[in-house]
Amino acid sequence: MLLEALYHVPRDKWAYAYDNSTIHLRIRTKRDDLEQVIAMTGDKYNWAGTYQEYPMEKAAHDRMFDYWEVAVRPRYRRLSYAFKLVAGTETIYMLDSGLQHDPPSPPGECFEFPYIHEIDVFKVPEWAKEAVFYQIMPERFANGDPGNDPKPVEGWGKTPTYDNFFGGDLQGVLDHLNYLVELGINAIYFTPLFVAPSNHKYDTIDYRQVDPHFGDNALLKKVAEACHERGIRVVLDAVFNHCGEQFPPFQDVLKHGQNSKYANWFHINEYPVKIKDGLPTYDTFGFFGNMPKFNTANPEVKEYLLGVAEYWIQEIKLDGWRLDVANEIDHHFWRDFRNVVKRANPEAYIIGEVWSDSLNWLLGDQFDSVMNYPFADKVLEFFGGGMDGYSFSNEMGSLIMRYPQQTNEVIFNMLCTHDTPRLLTRVGGDTRKLKLCVVFLFTYIGTPCIFYGDEIGLTGNGDPDCRKCMEWDPQKQNKELLDFYIIMIALRKKHAVLRQGRFRFLQAKSDNPCIIYERMNDSMHFTIWMNNTDKACVLSHPIQTSDWQDALTGENVAPEAGTMNIKLDPFGFRILYRKIQ
Repeated sequence: MLLEALYHVPRDKWAYAYDNSTIHLRIRTKRDDLEQVIAMTGDKYNWAGTYQEYPMEKAAHDRMFDYWEVAVRPRYRRLSYAFKLVAGTETIYMLDSGLQHDPPSPPGECFEFPYIHEIDVFKVPEWAKEAVFYQIMPERFANGDPGNDPKPVEGWGKTPTYDNFFGGDLQGVLDHLNYLVELGINAIYFTPLFVAPSNHKYDTIDYRQVDPHFGDNALLKKVAEACHERGIRVVLDAVFNHCGEQFPPFQDVLKHGQNSKYANWFHINEYPVKIKDGLPTYDTFGFFGNMPKFNTANPEVKEYLLGVAEYWIQEIKLDGWRLDVANEIDHHFWRDFRNVVKRANPEAYIIGEVWSDSLNWLLGDQFDSVMNYPFADKVLEFFGGGMDGYSFSNEMGSLIMRYPQQTNEVIFNMLCTHDTPRLLTRVGGDTRKLKLCVVFLFTYIGTPCIFYGDEIGLTGNGDPDCRKCMEWDPQKQNKELLDFYIIMIALRKKHAVLRQGRFRFLQAKSDNPCIIYERMNDSMHFTIWMNNTDKACVLSHPIQTSDWQDALTGENVAPEAGTMNIKLDPFGFRILYRKIQ
C-alpha cells in the first residue's frame, strides 16, 4: 500500500453536507492499490451505540489515483469517522491523528464533521438540474426589427468581423421562441444586452438600459415574460470585471485625472490616464484599453454593481446571472453578490466564467456553477481522436472529483461558446463525431448548454468566425441534425436518471477509443455504448439482467449467456435502459 498517495481532509469536497441529513465522505488512494475502503463512523458522544461501518465505493479514478466515496446519514447530524484501508493482508487505519496499523480507539483520534447546520449546506437551484440551456448572442440570432439596426449593417449571413453588425435584436428572439420550445429548450443564457458600442456588448456603458440596437427595457421585460409563460428560464450576462471606456465615471477620470471623484473606481497606475507605449496606464481586461477594470473592493463600486444585479432580478424576474471574467474579481465581492442575488431570488442560478479548477468559488458562498470549459476540451479531444478510452475515463474522473456532488449536478456543460470554435468545426465537419459529443453531453452529469446554431450545423473557427448569424432558411439547415438534437433533449428531459443519477465508466481501455458508461439511480439504469472509430465493431460487456430496451427505438435487447454484445457502425452508439424493480 502506497501510504504517500492517501489523502483526506475533513472539509470542502472531501467531507461535506450534501443535504440537511447527509454527509459525503471521500478519500484518495493510489490507482489500483486497495481492495477495500471502509468508513468507520459514529457519534462522538455515544460511539458504541451509534457505530456503523460503511463500505466505500470507488466512484472515479484518474491516471494516478482512485477516489472512494460514501454517503452517511448520521442519526444526530454529527459524525466522527476514520477509514479502514485494506490491500491483501495489509490493513491501515487513517485517522485525524495520522496513519496506524493498530485498530483505533475512537472517537478521540477520529476526523470530525461537528454538525450539519442547514444554513451551511450548499444548496443549488433545483430547476438548474432540469435545465437545457441555449446560449444566444442577440446581435447574431435574428433581426426582428430592422428599424433599430445600427449603421452600417451587413446583410444577414455575411462574414462576421470583430466590429461589424447584422441587426439581431430582442424582437428577433421573441419571434423565434416557439422554435426553442420545439427544440426542447427550457433556459436561455443571453450574452450582454446593455448599452455598449461593440457588437458583443462586453464593453458596457449603461448597466440599467438595454442597448437601443436590441430594443429597450420594456421589450426585454416582454421577452422575459414570454419565456416564463413557455417554461423558459432567463439568465443574463453580468460584466462586472470591467466596463467600456465610454462608461461615464471612467470618462470623468479621463477628464479630471486624480481629482475625479471616480478615480478610485478603477485601478489607475499612472496619471495622466492614457495609452502609453502601447499599454494602458490603468488596469484593464487583458490589455484592451477600451475595457478599464473596476476596483470592486471600492464600496461605491460594489454598491453600484450589486444594485445592478438586484435591479434586473426584480425588474424582469431574472432567473440568474452568468458572470464574465469571474476569476479576476475579488472573493469578497462575489460573497456579497451571492447574498444580494439570493435575497432577491433564492432560486437564482449563478454561473461563473472560470476556465480552470474552480473549487474556491464553489463552496456554497459564491457561485452555484461555472462554465465547464475543461469538460468541453476533454470531450472534444476524445471524440476528435486525441486520446483512448482509458485516458478519457481518467480525465473525466478527475473532473468529477473536483467538486461536491451538488455542484456536479448543475455544472454548466457546453461544447462550444462565443469564445471558441464551433462544435462541428472542432470535430472536422463530421456530423457522426458531433453526434457522439452531443450524446455524451446529454447523458453526462450537469446542466447542458447549446450554442445557438449548433443544432442546425453552423460552422466557424475562433472569434469572430464562431459568431456567425443564425441560419433561418430551412433549405440551408441540417434538418436531420436538428431532429437528432430534439430527440436527445427529449430523452434527457424524460429520464431523471440522466440528470441526477450516478455516472460511471464500465469499459474504457488503453489503445481503444470505444467506451461504455452508465447512469443509474434507484429506479432506472442506462448504459451508453460508443464506437469512436471509423470502423464497425462489436462491444461486449458482462450483463446479467435481460430486460433492456433501446432508448431511441424501443427495441428489446437481451444479453447472450450473461454478456451483452452490441454491434455499432463507425462512430455509432446505442443507448440502452432498464427499469430497476
